[in-house]
Amino acid sequence: MGLFKKKIKQEHKVMMQAEKAAGALLPEYHRPTPECPHPERWRMYDSMTAEAEVLEFLYTLVTTIKPELVVETGSFLGVSTLWIAKALRANGFGRIISCEFDPVVFAKAKEKIAASDLAEWIELRNESSLEMKVEGTIDLFFSDSDLPIREAEVKRFLPQIRPTGVILMHDASSHLKLVRQAAVRMESEGLLSCILLPTPRGLVLAQRREGRF
Repeated sequence: MGLFKKKIKQEHKVMMQAEKAAGALLPEYHRPTPECPHPERWRMYDSMTAEAEVLEFLYTLVTTIKPELVVETGSFLGVSTLWIAKALRANGFGRIISCEFDPVVFAKAKEKIAASDLAEWIELRNESSLEMKVEGTIDLFFSDSDLPIREAEVKRFLPQIRPTGVILMHDASSHLKLVRQAAVRMESEGLLSCILLPTPRGLVLAQRREGRF
């Protein structure tokens, strides 16, 4: 027996926990913050997928603004991808391009999407958001990848995002800081107009400033 165990990546650990939970809804795990003092009022499937209520918000947002092209970064196990695809199907048009960089997690997401009845609405890619190329104008951009690259990926795709389109950045709580600071910084640079929604993990709702009607 070896003296040292190979350290399991956090994404893989959460992935195994999610498989064990088998889709059960759990109380939100995030610690209280000044803007969201009662996170236990929210629910989650796992600690990396967006809160259940945020998934419902995504669905309603898609059926409200009727996007033709949605781009998501950080598919993880594909749960949010499927919620968005379900809303696109309700609209009767549109597609989502979603990327997941980790090949092990990507394989699980691909398997989950293939087993659904929503695969035709989804283009899942095993790529970095900082390298993947997307053709066309983006109507909804959902940034949910690794925290340190969120600002770079939003800036990278910003020229392609419709002026009336919507930008969402998950994990923007005052505790997590990085994404929240990035959003505020981009707003101070005149790139975005932001609303900071007080969910447990934080959600930025934004639009481009340039080109607005």
